[in-house]
Amino acid sequence: MDTDKVITPREKRTLTVKQQRITDNLEQLLEALPPLIREELVRQNSLDELLEIVLDLGRLPEARYTNRVVELSKDPITMEHIEYVVSRVGSFGKDNRAGIERTLHRISAIRNRNGKIIGLTCRIGRAVYGTIDIIEDVVEQGKSILMLGGPGRGKTTKLREVARVLSDEMKKRVVIVDTSNEIAGDGDIPHPAIGKARRMQVTEPSLQHAVMIEAVENHMPEVIVIDEIGTEQEAFASRTIAERGVQLVATAHGNSLENLLMNPTLSDLVGGIQAVTLSDDEAKRRGTQKTVLERKAPPSFDVVIEIMDVDKLAIHHDVTTTVDHLLRGRQPRPEIRVRNLSGEIEVLQKAETDEAEVAIREIPDKTEDEEEWEKTRSSASRRQNLKLTPQPPAIRKEGSRTTRVFPYGVNRNRLDRAILDSHAPAVIARDISEADVVIALKASYRRAPAKIQEGSRRSLPTYIVKSNTYAQIASSLKEIFQVGPLEKGFTDDALRETEDAVRLALDSQEPVELAPQNSYVRRLQHQLVERYDLLSESVGVEPRRRVRILPNP
Repeated sequence: MDTDKVITPREKRTLTVKQQRITDNLEQLLEALPPLIREELVRQNSLDELLEIVLDLGRLPEARYTNRVVELSKDPITMEHIEYVVSRVGSFGKDNRAGIERTLHRISAIRNRNGKIIGLTCRIGRAVYGTIDIIEDVVEQGKSILMLGGPGRGKTTKLREVARVLSDEMKKRVVIVDTSNEIAGDGDIPHPAIGKARRMQVTEPSLQHAVMIEAVENHMPEVIVIDEIGTEQEAFASRTIAERGVQLVATAHGNSLENLLMNPTLSDLVGGIQAVTLSDDEAKRRGTQKTVLERKAPPSFDVVIEIMDVDKLAIHHDVTTTVDHLLRGRQPRPEIRVRNLSGEIEVLQKAETDEAEVAIREIPDKTEDEEEWEKTRSSASRRQNLKLTPQPPAIRKEGSRTTRVFPYGVNRNRLDRAILDSHAPAVIARDISEADVVIALKASYRRAPAKIQEGSRRSLPTYIVKSNTYAQIASSLKEIFQVGPLEKGFTDDALRETEDAVRLALDSQEPVELAPQNSYVRRLQHQLVERYDLLSESVGVEPRRRVRILPNP
C-alpha cells in the first residue's frame, strides 16, 4: 500500500474502506520480536489484520487477529524472549507502557510482585487517514466532542485523525495531552499522523489533569485533545477547560452515554446527577415521587458519540436534552450512522428533534441553580442564536453594537444567562484575540497568565469579579453596558398579554402560546396563570423560549 501518496480532502471523501491510507510501521515492531516469532508472523500472511501479540512467561506466544487467535510457536515463552523485546523498545513508564520511537505501537508490561516483567502485550498502532469522514460534519461545527466505546473499536485512531484534520485542514491551534504517547507515538518527535497539532507528554498518569490545565494556560490552544479521561480530577479539569471556551475532543471509559451518566466518577462530564425534593404540588403535576434525579450542571461536552463498531456510530447531538430525557426515564433516540462496504456514509436512524417538544416546565419557586439547569443549553448553539437574534426594540439602545466578551476563569453559562437577562448587546468570544472586553475572576487574574498579559498588551478593558456567582457577573455586565433591569412597561405588556391569553384558553379550551420572553418574565407569567387555576409550561429553546398556557383537563 502506498503510504506516501498525498490525498486531498475531496479525494478523501470518495475513498472506500479498502482505499483508506493506513500507516502502521509494522516492520519496526517486528524487528523488536524474537526471530522465530517474527518469522511465524510473516508466514501467516495476515499482517493487515493483526491487532496484538501476547508474550507471557511459560505460555505459548499468541497473535490476535480481528476474528481469530493463532499460536506462534510450539515452545513456551522464556525470560530470554521477554528480555529480548524489552531491550529493543522504549523505557516503561509508571503506567507500565512503552513504545517504539516515531511509531504508534504500544507495548504494555505485566510484572510480578517484585516488579519483574513476566508478560508483554504488543498492540499494533495504526494511523487510518479518512476514518472520521463519518463524523466530519460534527467535528467541523466546533463543538466539544466526547467519544465512548469498548477496547479495539478505534477511539484513539479517530481521536488522532480529528487532531490532524483540525490542525491541518481547519488551521486551528490544537494541543494533544498525550499520557501514554499513544496518540502521537513514542519519542520526542510526534508521529506525522497528528498533522500540525502540538503534543504535551505526561510524565505519569496521575498528572494528566494538571497538564490539561497547563496546556490551556500556557499555549493558547483552540482545541484540546485528550485520550482516556478516567478520574474525577480529569473530569473537573475538563469542565474548567470548557468554561474557558476551548473546544474539547476526548475519549472516556464506557460503552454508552447512559452508563457514563451512572458512573459517579465521570458523570460530571455530562452534567452529573443530584437528588432533588419536589413540593407536593409539583410531584403531583409530574406524576412522580417527591424525590427525583436532576442534572446537576451543564455538560462539559456538547456532543457524545458512542462507537458501537468500527464503522457504526450513535451520535447524541444535544447532550443536555439527552441527559434530561434519561433522568426522566425516557430513552433517547440518537442519530445512527454507518459506513457501508462501498465506503459511503448511511444514516440508519435520524436523531430525535427537540424543537417542537415540550421542555421541563418552569416552577415559580425554583432556586437560582434549578433555574440555571433548565435554561442552560449547549453554549455553542446559544452563542450562535445570540449572534442571529436582535435585541427587543423596547430595551435596545440606538447605535449600540455587539461587544465580544472574553471570560477568563468566569463561568460561561452564568455569563450567558446574565447577557440574556440584561439584554446587553454582547456575545461570548471564544478567544481573547477576538475580544473587545475581558471579564476575569480575581483569583485567576492575580496569577497574570498568558491570556491576561495578551489582553493588557492589546489594552483591552478588563473587569474583575470577586467570585463566580451570577450576581457578581451580572453586576459587571451592568457596569460595562450601563444596563439595568427590564423596563417596567415591557414587563407590564407581557403580563397583559398573559391575561388576554388566559381568557382565550378558558373560552376556547385550546392551548395558547405567548410571545418569547426571558426567564424573569416567563416566571411572572407562570405565577399569573396559576392564579386562574390553569397549568402552564415553557417550550422551545433560547432565545425563542416561551410560555404555553394549557386549558383545564
